[in-house]
This record gives sequence, structure tokens and C-alpha cells, in this order.
Amino acid sequence: MDRKTILEQGLLLAYLLDELDGNQREQVEQVLAEDPVLREEFTRLEADFENLAMENAIAPPASVRKRLETKLETTEQPSQEGIRSLKGTKTYDRTRLLVAASMAALFALSTFWLYTRWQEAEENIRLAREEQQQLKETLEILSGEMREVQQLNAMLNDGDMIPVLLKGNRLSPEARAVAYVNHKTRSVMVNPKALPPLSENETYQMWADVDGEMISMGLVPTDQELVALAYIDRAESLNITIEPKGGSDHPTVERLISNAYL
Repeated sequence: MDRKTILEQGLLLAYLLDELDGNQREQVEQVLAEDPVLREEFTRLEADFENLAMENAIAPPASVRKRLETKLETTEQPSQEGIRSLKGTKTYDRTRLLVAASMAALFALSTFWLYTRWQEAEENIRLAREEQQQLKETLEILSGEMREVQQLNAMLNDGDMIPVLLKGNRLSPEARAVAYVNHKTRSVMVNPKALPPLSENETYQMWADVDGEMISMGLVPTDQELVALAYIDRAESLNITIEPKGGSDHPTVERLISNAYL
């Protein structure tokens, strides 16, 4: 057996904790006697365990300490034979101290490991609850959107719904919009996605022509699939103009880009 084997197999720590059988112990002691480097490593390891024992020591209650001091004061001085006996137990006491230190270290490590696992478990539970809440909110949003889609489909598939195509004129020939008019339910929807984009200071606005008077039905933002507009009685045509941001009280006729008769 040599230094490398002892260090790689952790026999030095096992020797320190008195966990080796007789044969292994003798071999380690023989190498320790012959190898100063290994002796230095053993001394360092022994010192580490002693320091650990001191750091993890628990102070006894004051009452116990007082009784112990009183007993020591009343105890006779030990004989020379007793001193020799105590000296003979020094190695044994050191071994017990080292074993106690190792147990304290193991207890500290296991306590830290359990605390860490508990913290991780709490964090995992918190994350799971957050994910559950996010999933619940997402499902609620999707359910609401699904209801809206179903309602829109029901409206668009209504036999009384009349689709009206509004084509662009010479001012905006590429413009397209589809309006859905239901005279029975008095509702109007418009799909503006095919209308050309405008500047930030402009907006589309739809008007109903009633006996030559243009009545606003509402603004037509192009970032929506379907826009609900006001239903106007006796409208003869639908008209789209480009207006300043926020809309106008009266249509800008020179910026009329599309119209369709009903």
C-alpha cells in the first residue's frame, strides 16, 4: 500500500475515524511512519476535524457548568498512577473527539442538504402555482375569444345578414372593405383589413347617406378583423373617408375613397 492508494481510496479519513480493520490500519500506520508527506496530510486533516468540532460545539447550561466546577474543586488531586492512566487515554479521547467532530460535520451537512431541498420544493410549488394561475388566465382569455368568434360566426351566417363590398375609387384604387348589414337586428359590421395603412395622424371613418345627409357610423381602425359600427335607418349608401385622427363631425368629401349603395 502506498500514499496514492491511501489518498484515492479515502483510507486516511477512514483511519482517522477508526473505521478500518486491523490489517488496513497496520498498513496505513506503516506508510504514515515512512512517508512524511502523508503524515503532514494526516496532521492537517486531524486539525481540520478538531477545528470543526470546536466550531460546532454546544455550550452547556450555566447550572451544569457550575456543578461541574464545584465537583472539581472538592475532588482530590489524582495520583501519579492516575495521571499515567489519563495520559494513556489521550489517544482514545482524541479519537472520540474526532468521531464526534465527524458526526457534527455530517449532521451539519445533512441539515443543510435537507434545508436546501425544502427550499427547492417550496420554490417548485410556487412556480407550479404561478404556472397554474397563468394557464387558468390563458384558458379564460381563450374561452372569451372563442365565444366572440362563435357570436361573430353566428352573426355572419345569419340569413338576414347582407354583405356589401366597398371598392376603392381613383383616390385609392387598391382599397377594399366588406360591410355586413342586418336590417332585422339593426347591426353593421365591417372588415377593414384590405384598406391601405394610414399615417398616425389619420383614420378611416364610415358614413351613411340618408336623403343626401352624411351621418357618421363610427371610426374604422384597420388593426381589427371586424369592427362594429352604428346602424343608421334608411341609409342609401355606405361611404368611407380619410379623416384626421379622432374623426370628424362632417365628412371630408374630397378624401372619399370608397362607397357602395344598399
